[in-house]
Amino acid sequence: MENKEQLFTSRVLTEPQGFTSGIEGPGCDAQGILYAVNYAEQGTIGRVTPKGDCSVFLNMPGTSIGNGIRFTRAGEMLIADYVNHNVWKVDMATKAMTVLGHSPDMNQPNDIAITATDIVLASDPNWGNNTGNIWRITPDGTVTLLESNMGTTNGIEVSADEKTLYVNESVQRRIWAYDLSADGSVSNKRLFIEFPDFGLDGMRCDAQGNVYCTRFGKGTIVKISPAGKILKEIQLHGKNCTNLTFGGRDGRTVYVTVADNGNIETFRVDIPGRDRVLCGAVTL
Repeated sequence: MENKEQLFTSRVLTEPQGFTSGIEGPGCDAQGILYAVNYAEQGTIGRVTPKGDCSVFLNMPGTSIGNGIRFTRAGEMLIADYVNHNVWKVDMATKAMTVLGHSPDMNQPNDIAITATDIVLASDPNWGNNTGNIWRITPDGTVTLLESNMGTTNGIEVSADEKTLYVNESVQRRIWAYDLSADGSVSNKRLFIEFPDFGLDGMRCDAQGNVYCTRFGKGTIVKISPAGKILKEIQLHGKNCTNLTFGGRDGRTVYVTVADNGNIETFRVDIPGRDRVLCGAVTL
C-alpha cells in the first residue's frame, strides 16, 4: 500500500538565523532553485537548494536592500529595492543588474507581482502613516501610479486567469480585489476578505486561483478560495511569516520566509502554483 503524501504540514528547511530578520521575497527560478533576500547580512540575495543548503548569490549595489522577488518569462530575476525606490532586473548568468523601473515618488516598492506578459505590479506602503499605493512597471520601464491613498499595501498577486489583482493592507488586515486588464490597468475595486486580528504580508495564487496569504504574527498561511472563503490554515513553526512562493518539480512545494526565526519553512500542497506554470516549470 502506497504511503499517502502528507500535505499542508510545515517543516523547517534552513538553519535558524541564517537569514537576517529582513528575510523576504522568496522566488524560485525555472530549475527550482529558491532565492530570498538578506542571507547572512542585509543587502544580499541568498540562494537555497531544495535540500536547504544556503549561499550568497549576489550583493546588491550601494545601499540597496531587496524585498519582493519575481522572475520574468526570460528567467531574469526582478527585485524590489525598498531603500532606493527601484525594481532591479538581474541577468542570472552574469549577475549583471540594471534598473527596470524607478520613481522618486514611491514610498518603498515592497512586494511585486508579474503578469504573463511581464507587466510588474508593485505594492508601495508608507509604514509611518499606514497608507500605501500600487504601481505598474511595463517591460520598457514605464512607471505608472495605479492607486493611491490605500491602507498599508503589502502582499500583491495576479490571479491564475490574469483577470484579477489582489492587494492586501497589512495594518488594516484587508485584501482587495481589482479587475485587471491586459495592459495592467485596474478597476472595480472590491473587498475580497477582511481579518479581525494579526497582520498580512506576502501572497501567492495557485493554478486554480486559490490565494495563499501569510498571517504575520500568527504564524500561519491561510488558503482562500477565489470566492473569498477560507479553505485551510497551515500552522508554521515561526510566527512572523513574511512571504511565500511555490516551487518543486511538480510546483506543489511552498516555501515560506520567517522573520523571527531567520529561516525558511516548507510544506507540500495539492495544487501547483500559478508562478510555476507561468515560468514553464510545470505544465497543467
